[in-house]
Amino acid sequence: MTLTKEERVLRVIRGQEVDYLPSQITFSDRTRDRQIADVLGLDGPEALEDYLENHLHLTLSMHDKPLFYRNDREEMDRLETMGFCGTDWEHKAVYDAWGLGVTVDSDGFFPCHHPLQGKTTPEIAEHMPPGVVREAMFQPIEQAVKTYRPPSLDRPGLFDEMAAELKKYSGDFLVIPSGYMGTYERSYHLMGFAEFMLCLHTKPGVVHELLDLVTEYKVAVAQRVVAMGFKVAHHGDDLGTQYGPMMSHEMFREFILPRLDRAWQPYRDAGLPIILHSCGDITAFLPELLEIGLRVLEPVQPCMDLAYLKREFGKDLVFWGGIETQNLLPFGKPEQVKQMARETIRTLGKGGGHIIAPSQEVMNDVPIDNVKALVETIVEERQAVLNL
Repeated sequence: MTLTKEERVLRVIRGQEVDYLPSQITFSDRTRDRQIADVLGLDGPEALEDYLENHLHLTLSMHDKPLFYRNDREEMDRLETMGFCGTDWEHKAVYDAWGLGVTVDSDGFFPCHHPLQGKTTPEIAEHMPPGVVREAMFQPIEQAVKTYRPPSLDRPGLFDEMAAELKKYSGDFLVIPSGYMGTYERSYHLMGFAEFMLCLHTKPGVVHELLDLVTEYKVAVAQRVVAMGFKVAHHGDDLGTQYGPMMSHEMFREFILPRLDRAWQPYRDAGLPIILHSCGDITAFLPELLEIGLRVLEPVQPCMDLAYLKREFGKDLVFWGGIETQNLLPFGKPEQVKQMARETIRTLGKGGGHIIAPSQEVMNDVPIDNVKALVETIVEERQAVLNL
């Protein structure tokens, strides 16, 4: 059986036979790909992709690109001229089309300004891109939410790169339309996490209103994703901590689940398998998420019981990730990394249903020798695990 990378992933998602399990390793700072390739003795970022044997290609709208490419100043300057972000290099901040500020030169995603938190100054507002509803930032939260509006989907060029990358990479890689910063995450980043969680209790009506605003934006994006011809759907909402869900089951059912159901409706109508990115332990939410269309869980952190997940949900879920990135991958020896990765692949990948990957993006503190050990283990295990 000879399969393209795209075919291999889609067959795993559909529960069909494959020659070996697909894999994906992504580095947190996308500006380091050339440096990592040099250290590995490879000829540039494309050779790095070949070495890693990645099967997936993530593509982003211009609304989402500042969150991922914040450290690429040339790219941010380009997006700023197009009206999709604002930059404040003096204070190391980039502002996306929602007015959210993120820290530049960070290894990972760190918000530095929440536009509806009530802390915007005129100087900060000046750095935001056109289209951000600035007056909402200088009002009490009840009025701010009523005044605020999501960014327009009609700005020229918003989805052009997504469409171009789908055409360029589809047929080889499985192209995934980024749905990171979903309904819940976007809402609490607009308001600030502490303020949002407090309002769940003290001002639930404000939270419902804000979630509805973001959900309608997500529905409209989903309709564009379907129209462009993507073969899978993606949504990102971190609903868990390392010890369990971020909120009670009752709050999840009241505030989050109905919005996910609504945001995923266009994907279900089109028959697209839905990938959910959620960090943390969300085991308690899985039955209800499966009911509204969840097919692939990403990134599957080992704070969850991996053996339990495979046993209880393996018939219905595909697991993307699982290989621990917080302790052994950055701080262990290569042989320890190999053993840990091997055990994870054999647990989640037994008989199929696994996209082999770390449980998070690989951070800058991971030694290159450990990256090499991980890649070697994936190659050793990806076919054999199907016959366990």
